[in-house]
Amino acid sequence: MTIYNILQNYNWDEVKSSIYSKTPKDVDIALSTSKPSLEDFKALISPAAKPYLEQMAALSRNATLKRFGKTVQMYAPLYLSNVCYNGCIYCGFSFKNKIKRKTLTDEEILIEAKAIKALGYDHILLVSGEADNIVDLNYFINAIRIVKPYFSNISMEVQPLDQDEYLALHNEGVYAVLVYQETYNQGNYNYYHPKGKKSHYQYRVETPDRIGASHMHKAGLGVLLGLDDWRANSFYCAVHLDYLQRTYWQTKYSISFPRIRPASGVEFQYQHVTDSDLVQLICAYRLFNNDVELSISTRETPKFRDNIIKLGITSISAGSKTNPGGYAVEPQALEQFVVNDARSCDEVFKMIQKQGYEPIWKDWDRTYNSISK
Repeated sequence: MTIYNILQNYNWDEVKSSIYSKTPKDVDIALSTSKPSLEDFKALISPAAKPYLEQMAALSRNATLKRFGKTVQMYAPLYLSNVCYNGCIYCGFSFKNKIKRKTLTDEEILIEAKAIKALGYDHILLVSGEADNIVDLNYFINAIRIVKPYFSNISMEVQPLDQDEYLALHNEGVYAVLVYQETYNQGNYNYYHPKGKKSHYQYRVETPDRIGASHMHKAGLGVLLGLDDWRANSFYCAVHLDYLQRTYWQTKYSISFPRIRPASGVEFQYQHVTDSDLVQLICAYRLFNNDVELSISTRETPKFRDNIIKLGITSISAGSKTNPGGYAVEPQALEQFVVNDARSCDEVFKMIQKQGYEPIWKDWDRTYNSISK
């Protein structure tokens, strides 16, 4: 049995109705329990929880300090290719979007890796569009071997792969693999993903099963906030997380919170997710699961990222370039989406320090727990 089978037990409309019918009493119960259930999570992300946001934020901050201390890991993405065979209607890399396509050569990967290392990073995220006859397993393994001498922690966000391919990445030293379902609403899934391998809902949603079965150290989940109802989508993601932790308990997990951003050549009417909504969601995840890592990217504004640090976030990107070659090879190339926080990694580093936290950035071995401070 995989997560696909588990999800068939849920009806999208019924889940959504259940969330929106939660009462203040349900929220009180959820906030008073030491180990919230999935039903409690519904209450925490419901409209009824809005008046409790300040209380949720305080509890979330305390839970994060207890589990992770005052540490925030910083990372940088390295985009390998923007070639993509999917037709996602919201994405700048869609094959329908007439943009200049680029896949980095060995020499260009090395140049980009050195540029990111020069910024001080020791944790890198390799990202690509989904084009499996151009950026395939062999390409990824080659890229890993090029960047490995410069980084002690390598994560990947690429197209879903088979289990034996994830095992090969694990054997090459990959620490984590991130794959986002975008939306769990199977009824609308193919509207957003009409073409390409990504249009196969079951194969994509079962990807973390294959990651866990390959004994990867960490798997990353997430939904694209702005597709469908963010509350219902997030509940399904919480179900997914709960299933994975019980099934592949030796693997760590992270949740990311990407909100749809404008992309060149893309016209898409997305559902608005407010800053308050996102704060509520982040706090709800922290209260639901004290162990899960929570990540925020440069999609968000500097002000929002500054304020969210203390409320549950354990990982943050900075100085990100979302185009292949963006750091040194071809800085003016078209990005996947518009970055909202353009501050340098030094500026973000200092912001985190100013708040009394330790940014884990230059040396993976510097990680320590500062709860006692």
